[in-house]
Amino acid sequence: MSEPAPSSIAVPAASPMIDPFGRSISYLRVSVTDRCDLRCFYCMSEDMTFLPKSDLLTLEELDRLCSVFIAKGVRKLRLTGGEPLVRRNVMSLVQSLSRHLDTGALDELTLTTNGSQLERFAAELKTHGVRRINVSLDTLDAEKFRAITRWGDLGKVLRGIEAARDAGLKVKINAVALKNVNEDEIPSLMEWAHGKDMDLTLIEVMPMGEIGEGRIDQYLPLSLLRSRLAARYTLTDLPDDTGGPARYVRVSETGGRLGFITPMTHNFCESCNRVRITCTGTLHTCLGQEDASDLRKPLRASAEDSLLAAAIDRAIGLKPKGHDFIIDRRHNRPSVSRHMSVTGG
Repeated sequence: MSEPAPSSIAVPAASPMIDPFGRSISYLRVSVTDRCDLRCFYCMSEDMTFLPKSDLLTLEELDRLCSVFIAKGVRKLRLTGGEPLVRRNVMSLVQSLSRHLDTGALDELTLTTNGSQLERFAAELKTHGVRRINVSLDTLDAEKFRAITRWGDLGKVLRGIEAARDAGLKVKINAVALKNVNEDEIPSLMEWAHGKDMDLTLIEVMPMGEIGEGRIDQYLPLSLLRSRLAARYTLTDLPDDTGGPARYVRVSETGGRLGFITPMTHNFCESCNRVRITCTGTLHTCLGQEDASDLRKPLRASAEDSLLAAAIDRAIGLKPKGHDFIIDRRHNRPSVSRHMSVTGG
């Protein structure tokens, strides 16, 4: 696949994206593929059926779509998957999108990764303007890592993290808190991350997609985990805002920063500034709702961007107030049918 060519099409003078509840949309998450080289049991079933590659937007189309959103006020763009770094030639997309950093139209270009491909790509990411990345890592125990991911190699991920740090990338670790799996390991994971000057953000399990088992036995409320940590460490609330849903504390004993993403126990809907695009061009304005708007059709219908911009405005006008995630014994089914890998969180 060829490198995405920066669009020479004049993007229409775009009105900012304000949803019906007065929230300004400035953060775009773009899934460049639904495929992943791991199969984390809380995210996917073991025998996933992935989209035919012919259904995916081309890298050129993804570039054009992102550029229209940037023209409409997006300041932070995160590439996700699946695992974004398994998409063929994805670095050409990163390189092309970096022009928006150069012009000042975009404040940040970043990505979330499982770390498996970072040894190969970390230095190139830095070259193309990526300053920080999120790495999903739920355990430092090699056998447990293999069980969670179903076949992953922890050593490869750890080498990837070191390659990213050596390249000058700021790394944040994201860990899903899993009852009876890694809950006792959270303190040591935090101390390890903070010892390497990396933030750690804890995330609650979310009921997204059929995974072949219920999530009630996986779900660990972060309110409970925070109480346990507060009995052992001194946690001080911080006003820090990184553009996403995490709430942060400073851990006095380590000097590091710890984040909590709590879609279940304390949702972050009131300040939601995010929308998500799938690799097929479907726009989801809420992670926890089945809303979907097809942007591929207007994208391909015209070389002009006015149809696409209008479709985006219509979708933003339908953004719901919040999500309806529920995990309990009576609702031990996914709240939304799509898997996390479709939108990358």
